[in-house]
Amino acid sequence: MSTSKTVKDYIRTIVDFPHKGIMFRDVTTLFADPRGFRMAVDQMLHPYAGQRIDKVVGLEARGFILGGAIAHQLGTGFVPVRKKGKLPGATISQEYKLEYGEAVVELHKDAIQPGEKILVVDDLLATGGTAGAGIKLIEKLGGEIISCSFIIDLPELGGRKHLESLGMDVHVLCEFEGL
Repeated sequence: MSTSKTVKDYIRTIVDFPHKGIMFRDVTTLFADPRGFRMAVDQMLHPYAGQRIDKVVGLEARGFILGGAIAHQLGTGFVPVRKKGKLPGATISQEYKLEYGEAVVELHKDAIQPGEKILVVDDLLATGGTAGAGIKLIEKLGGEIISCSFIIDLPELGGRKHLESLGMDVHVLCEFEGL
């Protein structure tokens, strides 16, 4: 019997966080373990071997950790999609719906040039709202998204289907049932 761990084995679940009934999938335990973190980054990179990627876009906030590591491995630039009011330069913004209310993310106007090939990364795909907003920003600047890569998918929340309906290729390392 193999004792090899998978990426999923490094992720802890915290019950009733941030609200009762939520099973929070915490990737900080994955990031803290050097083997787990390397495994996740390597597996997120693997599907894109040999493809042209000009920039990696990371979604706030854990997407910054993954995006920086992936961009470093690819030898390419990293671009953050941030919450409104966090970027210092001229930005474009996109509203999106949350479970309870709305939010806004922003991207620097000069972060992506038309025709650049973009890989979008984040830790978790739930409803696809944040990723969808990031995709719209990238497309407004003329970026061509080659794929969206996540560590975790929560299939019951429909994020993958949402992104695929936008014409996106979606890659995930593992799935968790429930919310």
